[in-house]
Amino acid sequence: MSQIIGVDLGGTKLHAALFSDRGDVTAERVVLLEERRGDQVADLLVEACRSLLEKQQVPHDTEKRIGICVPGIANEKTGSVWAPNIPGWNDFPLKQYVTDAFPNSKTYVASDRVCYILGEQTRGAARGLENAIYISVGTGIGAGIITEGRILNGASGIAGAIGWMALGQPFHEEYSLCGYFETYASGAGMAARARILSGQPETFPNAQSVFHAYDLGHPAAITVVDKAIECWGMAAANLVSLFNPEMIVWGGGVFGPAVRFLDRIQAQARQWAQPVAIQSCCFRPSALSGRAGLYGAGSLVLQSIQIHEKK
Repeated sequence: MSQIIGVDLGGTKLHAALFSDRGDVTAERVVLLEERRGDQVADLLVEACRSLLEKQQVPHDTEKRIGICVPGIANEKTGSVWAPNIPGWNDFPLKQYVTDAFPNSKTYVASDRVCYILGEQTRGAARGLENAIYISVGTGIGAGIITEGRILNGASGIAGAIGWMALGQPFHEEYSLCGYFETYASGAGMAARARILSGQPETFPNAQSVFHAYDLGHPAAITVVDKAIECWGMAAANLVSLFNPEMIVWGGGVFGPAVRFLDRIQAQARQWAQPVAIQSCCFRPSALSGRAGLYGAGSLVLQSIQIHEKK
């Protein structure tokens, strides 16, 4: 019998949990990164896992299977990670680092967008679906894609970097940094655009302030939110036409306050998408309240066990 561990690693904190073989969380711990970098973050991750194992009195010789959700790009073959929000994690050998720290262990590493859709497929809104997409809208934008029951990773593990989706002309140099879609419809992009349009930078420190101003009828906020809705709908239409999903799940910090616009987003998508494909696709908010990454990390392990048992 092995012990399943899932870790959702963010830019400011990590959330570690022990899982049963049914995928239920049996113990968990949240730890702040507190400006740690490089090996320090990996050491914190290892310590958080050890603490949980000791607290639950898991025998030292028990096999550990560890799934890790990372905020960046994970190379599925090497287990190395590029995470721009963690200093020193440019091709960081996370899989090897964690495996070395736990003798008799196996480690699985995946990007956050992959873990989000896995979490929703196993425990959330897309439970049991073979074709589904999770669109995460926070500081940036990304998509986790499952097609025919398989995660889409791409040649370099970058599949789903939809922030760079081209949704309009003309091209501006700023789009090469984070993409057209992210410029207009991410949390950071919306706040930046509201500051520019309003000439009141202190009024719009973040996306939450944009939605608050929208509710008060602020002209700049209305312009920004309407543009974001347009972009969310167009991007969803492109994904529907390309992958023919049964469901698109919307999550991340912006959805949140933007969940109320799902009907408008879907109406926008219907204008652009392949008509048969969009009729068979529903839009839903995340059902996991910020825990999709954690459950997805656990699912990385559970799926590997199921694949092994079928062989």
